[in-house]
Amino acid sequence: MDKAALGRRDVLKLMAAGATGLPAAGTLRPGAAHAAGAAYDPNARFELAVSEVELRRNRAGRMLMARVYQPKGPGPFPAVLDLHGGAWNNKNRFAEEPMDRALAASGLLVVAVDLTLAPEAPYPACVQDANYAMRWLKAKAATWNGDVSKIGVYGSSSGGHVAELLAMRPRDPRYNSIPLDAAPQADATLAYVATRSPISNTFARYENAERRHRESMVKNNKTFFSPWETIHEANPQEILEREEKIAMVPLLIMQGALDDNVLPDMQEKFVNSYRAAGGACDYHLFENSVHEWVAEPGPQTDKARETVKAFIARQLKA
Repeated sequence: MDKAALGRRDVLKLMAAGATGLPAAGTLRPGAAHAAGAAYDPNARFELAVSEVELRRNRAGRMLMARVYQPKGPGPFPAVLDLHGGAWNNKNRFAEEPMDRALAASGLLVVAVDLTLAPEAPYPACVQDANYAMRWLKAKAATWNGDVSKIGVYGSSSGGHVAELLAMRPRDPRYNSIPLDAAPQADATLAYVATRSPISNTFARYENAERRHRESMVKNNKTFFSPWETIHEANPQEILEREEKIAMVPLLIMQGALDDNVLPDMQEKFVNSYRAAGGACDYHLFENSVHEWVAEPGPQTDKARETVKAFIARQLKA
């Protein structure tokens, strides 16, 4: 590593330590505070009630909505927050509807939320939305017969990046800056994160886009990471390399072997770094699968749904 890179690493280390109020070394492990969660059988089948509720109005004036997938049954049902992808610039709460329905039908209260898009506001606005949504869901889940004793997150692509930041820095004052008057004591800690194609190394992905001359992807990065240095400050891979003091919850990462958006070797590097730092990470490489393989029906999509359900079942039993 050259002197410039070392200098940048030291600056970002200090920025992160100042923002979180934590020493920039080691790891902060989640306590054994999670109560036993509601019973969950991934092979169960429930009919669903689907509803839409308002989450909050963002700074651009858009009302962010939440889509609630509630199993019909006695419950209570373990709660999962879904954070959508879209390269931080596109998509909404409907992006992962087939996965959300599949998870909810197995007996999970799944709530998919809109996130602020980069043209509306750059980083960390969408992470602030996710932090708020986690606290909001903890306060509201009982309304839909939900149990939050072991609440988790499902995130896809850029939503996986947001999920990783939310999990690593649940009490970061930058991220929890939006007050929740209905539950001022609620925090954004969570029990686990399940992801599909998460952007676990933001800068490596940007360099890949440049090499492949994908101008729209390059533009999306520059719109979201403004000022540009935040592409390093908000990089999960670099957070681990800087040895920030973070929360480390169990992760599931599902990666397409044919993904030329987020390359498998980037993902594998993050997985190895997370494990080396003491975190638990289940990594599954899906053969013959591109970045958004779960958008199409097929054996690998079915496998992805079963993989997520099995992972969640293990976390709820832990």
